[in-house]
Amino acid sequence: MLKANRKTLIIASIVTILPVLIGILCWNHLPDVMATHFGMNNEANGFSGKAFTVLGIPAILLAILWIGVFVTSHDPKRQNISPKMFSLVLWIVPVISLVAAATIYPINLGYELDITFFSELMVGLMLIIIGNYLPKTRQNYTLGIKIPWTLANEENWNRTHRFAGYLWMIGGILLIIICLTRFILPQWLVGILLIIVLVPCIYSYWLHAKKGL
Repeated sequence: MLKANRKTLIIASIVTILPVLIGILCWNHLPDVMATHFGMNNEANGFSGKAFTVLGIPAILLAILWIGVFVTSHDPKRQNISPKMFSLVLWIVPVISLVAAATIYPINLGYELDITFFSELMVGLMLIIIGNYLPKTRQNYTLGIKIPWTLANEENWNRTHRFAGYLWMIGGILLIIICLTRFILPQWLVGILLIIVLVPCIYSYWLHAKKGL
């Protein structure tokens, strides 16, 4: 699996650290202390040094990418991980790296950007994409909803992921609608995320307890 995707991994790694090049090109225009975290009111509430922001954050994301790829490719049931699912593992971190750069750099260069709108829109799109893949995820120990009942029974795994896929896609669509209507509240994001995480787990337990799956 890893050998077959070696070139893709190299490209994904380059994309992940691409913000380093952007940061170096903009180095003289960036403040020594950069805003790197923002609240729901679009105001910065977390700061980091310029060197860490430009070099450190992409390096951490690159390490996360390689760890994720290594763990996935050595899963005991890696034969159940489809090429499409492995592609998701390869590209989700590079996308996050680019999105982070597309928000952090403009803000610190003095441009106005609606961080809340942008971030919730990205989260909504990611939920739709992941939700589309969840029903196609076969039983494994790395990707998916890995709780005792899904890992113990393949039918439980399949039903839970099929149900969760629909739920995650609905959650993503709701987030996008909320963004587009500008009716953005912190409770919406937290509530939707809690529902899409907890409800599939409860459903999996119900299948185990009531259906014997």
